[in-house]
Amino acid sequence: MALPEINTILYATSLGKHTRPVFRQAVNQASLNNAKIIMLHVVEPMGEMGHALIQNYVSEDLIKKMHDEGIEAIHDNMQERVEKFCAEELQSLDQPTVLDIEHKVAEGNHTDSILKAATAINADMIILGAENRFGHHSNTSQQVIRNAKVPVMVVPTGKQYD
Repeated sequence: MALPEINTILYATSLGKHTRPVFRQAVNQASLNNAKIIMLHVVEPMGEMGHALIQNYVSEDLIKKMHDEGIEAIHDNMQERVEKFCAEELQSLDQPTVLDIEHKVAEGNHTDSILKAATAINADMIILGAENRFGHHSNTSQQVIRNAKVPVMVVPTGKQYD
């Protein structure tokens, strides 16, 4: 039986500075497999209490505008990170590397959103970090490993790996 091909990689990121080693692995796997990377950032939706408080001060139209601008800022941040990574790291490689990266932002529970996105894009592999932005073991990565239908690569994000 042949090993399954890896054509699409879902790279889940919190966009923190500590996630660069995870992105390096996503790029490495994409290069090795000539695969596309779908870069996913998940944001928790505003809770009912927060929404109710804000509604007392601003209109629904302004809330929607702020939401949409926030999502657009996240997309811009993702694009800037990819460009910076390419400028800093890909030029040092022996062979030129061209990346096929698409950016997605999802709203909801992190684990559910990652698994749902993996299914929606027909991902062949999921790559994410082992620790959260506070340096603690990520409950999200544990839940993704437990429930994913495709291989999951969990990359240490500690300072020694930068």
